[in-house]
Amino acid sequence: MEAIDELINAAQTFYADARRDENGRSRSWEHCYRVFRDARTDPSPDYDYLSLHLAFYLASWGMYRGSSFLLQKDYKVLSPIVEKVLKPEYDCLFGVACADLRESEVQDSLEKLCADIAVHFGPIRDEVAGRKVPSSVSPVLITKILMGTLGCVPAYDRFFQDGVATYKVTTQEYSLKSVLRLVDFYEKHNDRLEEARRGMRVGGLAYPQMKLLDMGFWQVGFEKS
Repeated sequence: MEAIDELINAAQTFYADARRDENGRSRSWEHCYRVFRDARTDPSPDYDYLSLHLAFYLASWGMYRGSSFLLQKDYKVLSPIVEKVLKPEYDCLFGVACADLRESEVQDSLEKLCADIAVHFGPIRDEVAGRKVPSSVSPVLITKILMGTLGCVPAYDRFFQDGVATYKVTTQEYSLKSVLRLVDFYEKHNDRLEEARRGMRVGGLAYPQMKLLDMGFWQVGFEKS
């Protein structure tokens, strides 16, 4: 089976599974994405409420497992991240179309936000570890936050990495170059992917293009594990 066929089948399987269980963990992304959409036009967003949504979404998708420094902190540690994400300069990233990720201004915003998130978490992680941690803040954590709040890049976790590696669509490590290879893939198969994405909605809001790639390749990796 070709990559595009398996990706579409896998994404549809993921989406159908989410529809079958109204309280399934897949709904955590939907809840998080929707409230962050609403908050972007709210003149007085409730950062505490949004931080709770973000924390629960991250917990649903493995970011509060025993080895995570976040496990040692309450949800309020995410509030500065919420404030950063909601800055108007990042409006261009919310639900961004793949083609728009070729724009230099959008790329600059994406890389700046990634760096800001890493800078915020660095000292917190060091405090929990009781030492200076030499490695970078996990791109898995950063990309999960970006997917949950903005839907602008896939979450580069284990199953997504395995999924893209299966067909060598892009690299397993997160980078702008890796994201742009996903853009190439989406544009190559735009008609079929857009047909598949039609009808995938949360609260009247269409699933973003990167979410389709995220859940499709995740499902491919999950099924092959």
